[in-house]
Amino acid sequence: MIAVVQRVDSAGVSVDNRVIGMTGKGVVVFLGVSKEDEATDADYLSDKIVNLRIFEDSEGKMNLSLLDISGEMLVVSQFTLLADCRKGRRPSFTNAAAPEKANGLYEYFLENVRKRVGKVATGQFQAMMKVDLVNDGPVTMILESAGR
Repeated sequence: MIAVVQRVDSAGVSVDNRVIGMTGKGVVVFLGVSKEDEATDADYLSDKIVNLRIFEDSEGKMNLSLLDISGEMLVVSQFTLLADCRKGRRPSFTNAAAPEKANGLYEYFLENVRKRVGKVATGQFQAMMKVDLVNDGPVTMILESAGR
């Protein structure tokens, strides 16, 4: 499982020109599921993300987590994170999980974070989405469950 995590002041996601999810200060998580991923991968990444100390404390040091600041989260499924671009010019997505498996693990990830984060907004699985965000910093992290 791969997650691109961006610290944001605000974010929103739209489908067909209709806003379906919005958040304030917190993180946007773009989440990709590989065909090898299991629930333990979602457990690992959900715990890592909500506890990742990427918010500044009173001394300006990245020392606070999303939980510490009562931050919000927007989670967007993004199979293109599994793209293999090593050969040729067209990305291969053979490492991405089939939609049924990917959606199941995406929903499981959401269940995990909703137990701990006050506001969790989402995109729409398998939809063409427009994501607007105001990156804070910018601070962007790439996290992977493989090799933990």
